[in-house]
Amino acid sequence: MATINVYTELTPNPATMKFLVNKLLINGSLDYPNKEKAQESDFARELFKFNFVTGVFFASNFVTITKADEVEWSDIEGLLKDFVKGAVESELAVKPIAHDEDVQFEGTETEIKIQQVLHDYVRPAVEQDGGAIAYKSFENGTVTVELRGSCSGCPSSTITLKAGIEGLLKRMVPEVEEVVAEAM
Repeated sequence: MATINVYTELTPNPATMKFLVNKLLINGSLDYPNKEKAQESDFARELFKFNFVTGVFFASNFVTITKADEVEWSDIEGLLKDFVKGAVESELAVKPIAHDEDVQFEGTETEIKIQQVLHDYVRPAVEQDGGAIAYKSFENGTVTVELRGSCSGCPSSTITLKAGIEGLLKRMVPEVEEVVAEAM
């Protein structure tokens, strides 16, 4: 078995840190914004046993962990790195096998175009910062998305949403007039 290495990266959200590993954890992404939602994932459930963990998000080769405000990263980063390394080495399940999601776009031609742009251009950039974006709906020129992982509650997510994502979608899908984020 190859040695598992864990690297940490700060995200634009000061409450979240990205823990990258040299192994694919999941195809796609999974968000566990609280302990109750994490019950299906052995890995997330174990992370929530740390009383300072308030959110867990998985995508490709990383897990983004959100911490409680009263603790400092300097006090918990080493502990979490060790835990993530051990969890990956012991192949702790990120999700139940049954939930494998292939990329399927549904809806009108415009909705499919929007989902394709979000998937191809926005998703990789957002994942770099330890987050994810999910398409929700398109009505009367307004695209509604859900921000997850480090993007949820991030101070710079509004700028990213308006200046970045909205601008890109307006250029690539002329029917788009506005992009809004659905509160979680």
